[in-house]
Amino acid sequence: MLENEEQIEGLEPKAERIDAYIEEETSIADTLKKHKKSNASVPVDQFDWDAFEKDAPYDADKEVIESQYNKTLSKVLENEVVEGLVVALNKREVLVNIGYKSEGVISINEFRYNPDLAIGDKVEVYVENAEDRKGQLLLSHKMARSLRSWDRVNEAFEKDEIVKGYIKCRTKGGMIVDVFGIEAFLPGSQIDVKPIRDYDVYVNKTMEFKIVKINHEFRNVVVSHKALIEAELEAQKADIIGKLEKGQVLEGTVKNITTYGVFIDLGGVDGLIHITDLSWGRINHPEEIVQLDQKVNVVILDFDDAKKRIALGLKQLTPHPWDALDEQVKVGDTIKGRVVVIADYGAFIEVQPGVEGLIHVSEMSWSLHLRSAQDFLKVGDEVEAIILTLDKDERKMSLGIKQLKPDPWATIAEKYPVGSKHTATVRNFTNFGVFVELEEGVDGLVHISDLSWTKKVKHPAEFTSIGESLDVTVLEVDQENRRLSLGHKQLEENPWDVFETVFTSGSVYEGTIITLVDKGATVALPYGVEGFVTQKNMVLKDGSMPKIDDKLEFKVIEFNKTGKRIYLSHVRTYAEEKKEVEVKEVKETEAETTQKAVKKLKANLEKTTLGDISELVALKNEMEGNTPE
Repeated sequence: MLENEEQIEGLEPKAERIDAYIEEETSIADTLKKHKKSNASVPVDQFDWDAFEKDAPYDADKEVIESQYNKTLSKVLENEVVEGLVVALNKREVLVNIGYKSEGVISINEFRYNPDLAIGDKVEVYVENAEDRKGQLLLSHKMARSLRSWDRVNEAFEKDEIVKGYIKCRTKGGMIVDVFGIEAFLPGSQIDVKPIRDYDVYVNKTMEFKIVKINHEFRNVVVSHKALIEAELEAQKADIIGKLEKGQVLEGTVKNITTYGVFIDLGGVDGLIHITDLSWGRINHPEEIVQLDQKVNVVILDFDDAKKRIALGLKQLTPHPWDALDEQVKVGDTIKGRVVVIADYGAFIEVQPGVEGLIHVSEMSWSLHLRSAQDFLKVGDEVEAIILTLDKDERKMSLGIKQLKPDPWATIAEKYPVGSKHTATVRNFTNFGVFVELEEGVDGLVHISDLSWTKKVKHPAEFTSIGESLDVTVLEVDQENRRLSLGHKQLEENPWDVFETVFTSGSVYEGTIITLVDKGATVALPYGVEGFVTQKNMVLKDGSMPKIDDKLEFKVIEFNKTGKRIYLSHVRTYAEEKKEVEVKEVKETEAETTQKAVKKLKANLEKTTLGDISELVALKNEMEGNTPE
């Protein structure tokens, strides 16, 4: 009862209009009562019916009464929107008076968008039926809102008005809001200036909104509650920022946590603590330091009046760990720490919270082959290292772990003397040679010319592969510059001393053409040696040119021991043979001619008489070159 009395007292101003309406109705009722009373004193059998029909005073009273009564009624047209007055309401229904002879009853559900509805409020209603079968006036507030909603929405949008809406339900990305009977969309980002974690708490609530967008083609409406409070917040921000000073310490609330930092609500304005300003030590995520809705003290590092940005710090409220570093720590000391960050170029070691040192990859191993730091360490490893450099003013420290092991180059001459033989691992190629590793930190170079006595190597990849083992001998040691000159072919005697006696000039060997170039071809000869034949010396007997993998006879025309070159010719193998045949044929022809002359001479002698002797003597002398006396 007490609550109802307080509600009635709060609605007294609105009830004055109802009182006026009741007084007017009471005046008409009183007139009817008076007339009824005056007529009641006259018996029926004494009533003057003739006077009544001839303009009796009763007629005059009737006209007055009808006139007064008609003034209290309004003409109601069905299917029209009119304005009515709420005269009563309960949990289920609202009674609305539109000035007609009866009130209309409307379901309270049609007013759920307006929980503040009270007696005396004016509302728009749609007249569905002036009088149904029961004589009841049928009204609809929902229909009235629907008919005028689009015009009202556009008017509110043009005038930038604030409207009330009822949040009906949640949908993907936001909420559905009933505004003037139209379902408008409220994006999640437009509900509040703060991030919303639970959208469901807003369902079935009535809130104020601003219409921010209308799509006339699809009749879509977008509303925002955030826009209503942004203007006020901007004023608050300007006021707060105007009072800020660098170094000022304020209390704030953790509003949002991201991977890059934490947003702090300073009471109407937000500031950002970057992840690097949360702790002097390294952290992977801000949640390691703070939690949502946590109260924290922060210091103002910087702010921008124009952009309304405020940079905050949390770690600055505590002393820097470098300032607390033991004064006894110095270069050369051995120190322990934990790997917190790995990069290709090195690893950062946290020796104590907020104090880190860098181990460069070159300080992880005595090897000259720079590899990735991941090959040596991983995050979380506990390591022991030596301090190489220390700058407390710049807060920098460089460390090394290879220094914990002896430097292999300190005793390189004793361990790898010139002429000693070893097995190394191929680590890298260059155009001029092969880099091999004898042990960790000890590398050497095998020049391309020192790979083979006989084979001409154009690139080391033709001879070996990375990761393979290679037997080498030490040719030269340069301890100061940390260089070793190695050789592979020197493991064997120089075969060219033997080849000089085998591939003599003029000797002929079968060879296989393995490469062709513009100037000639490379020929594989016996014993693993190669020779070279020029283009003019490789022509075949039929005048054509040979191809790769063709096997031919070659004659050695020159042996160059110094240059390790053997020059060959195929042409000479058949050209000299032809010459020998020609000489033989000439000799055979001459012998045949002489034999024929002798036969002829013998025949003539058999037929010769004594008289012919003088002629034979003359012929003989002629053949012998003698002249007769």
